Amino acid sequence: MQDFIKIHSGDNVAVALKPLASGTTVTVNDQAVTLVSDIPQGHKFALTDIAEGASVMKYGCAIGIAKEPIVKGSWIHTHNLKTGLGDLLTYSYDKQETALTPAEERFFHGYRRPGGKVGVRNEIWIIPTVGCVNNVAQAIERQAKSLISGTVEDVVAFPHPYGCSQMGDDQEHTRTILADLINHPNAGGVLVLGLGCENSNITELKRYIGEYDERRIKFLAAQESDDEIADSLELIRELAAYAGSFEREPVSCSELIIGMKCGGSDGLSGITANPTVGAFSDMLVGAGGTTILTEVPEMFGAETLLMNRCVNEETFEKTVHLINDFKNYFTSHNQTIYENPSPGNKKGGISTLEDKSLGCVQKSGSAPVMDVLMYGEPVHTKGLNLLSAPGNDLVASTALAASGAHIVLFTTGRGTPFACPVPTMKISTNTALSTKKSNWIDFNCGRLVEDTDMDTLKNDFFDFVLEVASGKKVKSEEAGFHDMAIFKQGVTL
Repeated sequence: MQDFIKIHSGDNVAVALKPLASGTTVTVNDQAVTLVSDIPQGHKFALTDIAEGASVMKYGCAIGIAKEPIVKGSWIHTHNLKTGLGDLLTYSYDKQETALTPAEERFFHGYRRPGGKVGVRNEIWIIPTVGCVNNVAQAIERQAKSLISGTVEDVVAFPHPYGCSQMGDDQEHTRTILADLINHPNAGGVLVLGLGCENSNITELKRYIGEYDERRIKFLAAQESDDEIADSLELIRELAAYAGSFEREPVSCSELIIGMKCGGSDGLSGITANPTVGAFSDMLVGAGGTTILTEVPEMFGAETLLMNRCVNEETFEKTVHLINDFKNYFTSHNQTIYENPSPGNKKGGISTLEDKSLGCVQKSGSAPVMDVLMYGEPVHTKGLNLLSAPGNDLVASTALAASGAHIVLFTTGRGTPFACPVPTMKISTNTALSTKKSNWIDFNCGRLVEDTDMDTLKNDFFDFVLEVASGKKVKSEEAGFHDMAIFKQGVTL
């Protein structure tokens, strides 16, 4: 395993790939650097003297400003580095051509739905319209598990606390996301379970769902039923019979839609897992597929890299609005725009939001940005898309699913057990995490700084994604975890 890595030729820092003791001498580009402090794994050390007020460079970009003179070989972190970011900015479009090499067509085994959509799972979903029927939905789920057979893979309820006594965007978000999930092709059948007196009642929600197949979607208002559980189980029997008529068949990877998210990042996130996901994204887009990148606050500081990859000026302007609208959201709630990173990020070696964001956007690879989606908007353009959603893991991952992602790729340096409505693949940035939390982690990218080159790793990863798309369960699915969360004005960012 390497001891350290200098990511870009223009960097004045390197990153420790394992704990390095004070007094250790390393050689970087034929120059000796003797460490004057202990450097934890994932943390940075200076390759040269850095003056107070000078830029600290990583990924070939400034990740902040030195708060004091920094001596060569010193540990660089929050004690001597501060953000260089401001608030709202004026952007200009400097288009960067990012043509991809066409990739060979690959196939997975999925479920072809009427109308042309494709699913990677064939589940029956129970979607409550309002939190008042959450317990009923979960009781129905427990009893309906007995109906799992043949190609019907699971019965899952998605409880949530919303659907009534909401106003404005909050109510609109609830209706939009619920309708998106009801229409998601990973569900072979859907029971929409209402109460009857809620604001987002079944009649109201149907306006958001649009045209639907009566064999695939059933509705039940609990107040109108003598026994809502018995009646719901009868409807689910009908849904199971319909969903059971679908079989997996070969489908081109050009029809895959993959969401990309990170959480609990560490100093290796932008070195191992995120670049691997970015390389995968380029391969999938090169083969005609679609990827979606979200968590807008974690683009702050790296947004110009995405803006300059926009396919045209219209998409550039949409990206500017994406960034500045989220900044305005922060300031409207009296929040500091650049208060990130989190305590866990800092412990892992991330010092500023620029540091975090430049690592985060590695997941986007090098493909052109083809479109920008509003929260809850389904994807309709192939290639790389940006999606408006916060950094909150559950909210952002649910948003990816709602926009049509079949699978969410979730990179992490700290680990997390959560899931979202679609298979949520956990990708570790380091081997220690993969070993310790093998019940959470599906794929280890720590190999990249040990014994595996990027070409091998990205191909192994692509193969693994196709396996999951073809039915292999990820760890959170094996544990029976299925979560969902909706963006609210008071949500933690």
